[in-house]
Amino acid sequence: MNKDLMLHFDEQVASDLEFDTVRYLLAEKAFQPTAKSRAHALVPLRTRKTIVRLLQETEELRRIKTEGEVFPGLEFEEMPDEIRMLEIRDSVLSEAAFNKISRASNTVNQIVQSLEDKKNKYPRLHAVQKDIYYTKDIVNPISKVFNAQGEISDKASNALNNIREEMMGLKRKISQSFIRVMRDLQSKGMLADIREGFVNERRALAVESTYKRRVNGNVLGSSNTGTITFIEPAAVVPLNHELEILRDDEHKEMRRILKDLTKIVRSHLSLIRLYSESLIEFDWIQARAKLAIDLNAYLPGLPNKTGLHFINAFHPLLVKTNETLGITTHSQTIQLSKEGRLLVISGPNAGGKSITLKTVGLLQVMFQSGLLIPVSPASEVGFFDSILTDIGDNQSIENQLSTYSYRLGRMKHFLEVSDGKSLLLLDEFGTGSDPELGGALAEVFFEELYKRGVSGVITTHYANIKSRAAELPNAINASMLFDRDTLAPLFKLQIGQPGSSFTFEVAEMIGIHKNLIKRAKTKLDTRKVELDALMGDLQKEKGKIAKLANRQLRAEVDAQRATLEASKIQSQFAEKNTALNKATEENNKELTLGKKMTQFVTRFKPGGKNKELMDEIFKFLAVETVRKNKISKTSAEVAKRRPSHRSDEIKIGSVVKLRTGKERGEVIGVQGKNATVLFGDFKTRVKIDKLSLVK
Repeated sequence: MNKDLMLHFDEQVASDLEFDTVRYLLAEKAFQPTAKSRAHALVPLRTRKTIVRLLQETEELRRIKTEGEVFPGLEFEEMPDEIRMLEIRDSVLSEAAFNKISRASNTVNQIVQSLEDKKNKYPRLHAVQKDIYYTKDIVNPISKVFNAQGEISDKASNALNNIREEMMGLKRKISQSFIRVMRDLQSKGMLADIREGFVNERRALAVESTYKRRVNGNVLGSSNTGTITFIEPAAVVPLNHELEILRDDEHKEMRRILKDLTKIVRSHLSLIRLYSESLIEFDWIQARAKLAIDLNAYLPGLPNKTGLHFINAFHPLLVKTNETLGITTHSQTIQLSKEGRLLVISGPNAGGKSITLKTVGLLQVMFQSGLLIPVSPASEVGFFDSILTDIGDNQSIENQLSTYSYRLGRMKHFLEVSDGKSLLLLDEFGTGSDPELGGALAEVFFEELYKRGVSGVITTHYANIKSRAAELPNAINASMLFDRDTLAPLFKLQIGQPGSSFTFEVAEMIGIHKNLIKRAKTKLDTRKVELDALMGDLQKEKGKIAKLANRQLRAEVDAQRATLEASKIQSQFAEKNTALNKATEENNKELTLGKKMTQFVTRFKPGGKNKELMDEIFKFLAVETVRKNKISKTSAEVAKRRPSHRSDEIKIGSVVKLRTGKERGEVIGVQGKNATVLFGDFKTRVKIDKLSLVK
């Protein structure tokens, strides 16, 4: 076993978590057999360095494809047979082989060009192609021999060109002679309706069999009914013989050309091997990247420790299934940390407990297999040495093992191999036996696993497991939320408290008589009934509190928005008042100026002495010009000093955004150098100089 493989991962785990389906989806994204085989044989790894490399390769190519950067298509063909032929001395490659090598060389050149000068941006992809380089030393010799259709060109050699020209001239002669004979026999009514045909690729006349002895030539065959005889006219026989000789010459010259070309290509055998290895590796990377895009998957944070924190995580297969059914898939936020490494989920059936558990397991297996996962990029995922599962009914008929016996066997295995670097996923923990006895044994197993430091998710209905989880410092209870009134699942994980099974509530809801339910309750320990009811009531109260909190938040937001609107109106009124005062001031100035000019006009004496008056007018105009220039200069300086983001204009009612972000918000308060901004329903305090005015 490869040292990178997980020590404790078996195909039962793959089956429990439906990892085979992910493998199949991945294989569909690959072009060539090697990458497809890798996909089907994919297993999670344990070496952090290797996992990180695979993840980063995938993420880099995902970014290239989603951001619209240039990267070549990888519809190449693998070259194992071609490489083996080149390794044999004096071997000659076929035309198809040369075309395959040429396409591979061109693809590699395109990859090198696309990643040129991007070592810092895509270091992992750059490392994959570090040993290959751009060169035309393989492509150019091949392109001189072959045309665009992949056939040996007439210009591959002078000899070949001469042979083919001679063949073309001879074919014209043959055609002319054949048509002359055909027209003659047609005029004599000796030909069948089809007139001609081909026998063993040789053109022949379709002669009515009754006239065959009257036609000179070689009989090549007859129709199934015997009514038609195919005859090669005697006039074209020597010409066809000459053509066969030319075809043999052509074949020999083509063989010579391919032999010489093979020698040239063989000199680059080591580079061709590198081309093959690199293209296979890029095919494998692009398959993972295409799957990531298909699943809307991302690269999470990579802390060097065990544990995980999935934010807005989706079960990838459930998403695809629900999409076809038009059903909404709910995301989950799940954390396994030092403080809460064992998560015990309880609550009624069909509420999403198993899906939550399988989501954790499948995403972790995908992650440690080098696949991106459908979670928020803000998530963090650590590394485990083993992943252990016991999910569903795995009764073995062949071994005549009951469900409970099988599960005990799995538990024995877990106790043998688990440690602080194990991820454990147990669905319906302890079921399959007498509830009381099975619950006691399950509690002992739970305690033992806890002592070993394992991390994991456990779903259970056992009250003693819930109680024990509440007592242990590094274990934590959780429940899947239900609407208490309708008992409809909400598919939301509630951390911090165990869930009620709602056993009697469900029974009552579906119509079981109340007397029967009452009798059932008397059969149980009253404390257990009270505990389950208390859990249910607690869930209900938490739901009410959450609703009230949401209402209060909405009320606060509405109040803030109302205050904001009032502030806006007040601000708009103040702005209008300021503008009106400014306009009034300007009008007064213009009025004063107009009165002064009227005085000048009144004092002006046509034909009289107005020197004193003109001096006064010029002096007045000079003073006004200086005043206006001064005002313009001051305005220009103020505008020049004003920051581009116009933070000095920010006030209550302004629409702003963070200078480093895009989301818009409304200013609902200003206190000195700080502003209170409402981004949607989120209120925060920000320094004004970190804001830009939008409008």
